[in-house]
Amino acid sequence: METAKGADWGPYAEQPVAGQPGAIRARLPHLRLPLLACAGLAVIAVPAAAALRGPTGAVGVAGGIALVVVSYLISGFSVAWADAVHPRLIMSVGLVTYATKIVILGVVMSAVAAAGWPGLPDLGAAIIAAVVVWTGAHLTWALRTPVPTVDRSAGH
Repeated sequence: METAKGADWGPYAEQPVAGQPGAIRARLPHLRLPLLACAGLAVIAVPAAAALRGPTGAVGVAGGIALVVVSYLISGFSVAWADAVHPRLIMSVGLVTYATKIVILGVVMSAVAAAGWPGLPDLGAAIIAAVVVWTGAHLTWALRTPVPTVDRSAGH
């Protein structure tokens, strides 16, 4: 199996290259901790919202957390796909994915607001909380994961 090459790539040394089985999956280990953190948030926040704001509040909180998780998963998978195909695609695929998600989210949120759904404040609060939880978990993962390095002085 051909793998990514480098002087000291740590956990990235065995990443399959584009077209090989597992090439995308190998680029997604950063998703585990944020997914677990958002699941923990849901376990705590949905029952709390149900108790404090009723079923509509619980649905709003669950929906807000789900929107954030789906949004970040779409980004993660699209960027991993781009990296597995060709690393030069990462920026353009990431930007197109982000812009598309923001437009769709804006349209959906506008429609929900226009409908006058009473769970909208709960949805909004859950989106904010889930973004903070996801970002904190992702940052924690990033700070604890070895950073790949290349010793350019060796062999040059």
